[in-house]
Amino acid sequence: MWLGPYTSFIVTSYVLVTAVVLVLIAWIAIDYRRQKSRLRELDASGVVRRSGRSAVDMK
Repeated sequence: MWLGPYTSFIVTSYVLVTAVVLVLIAWIAIDYRRQKSRLRELDASGVVRRSGRSAVDMK
């Protein structure tokens, strides 16, 4: 496949974009695990969500 005189630029761009997307996917996966762990800790310590209470409980 002939990409012309810009072959190195095009290939480098695709490689960099792929690397950035993979880093973002990894970052999101790590943050997801961290958030789930934090929610488990809060749940174990007895913290309740405000949205989990009914209007009667809030009075």
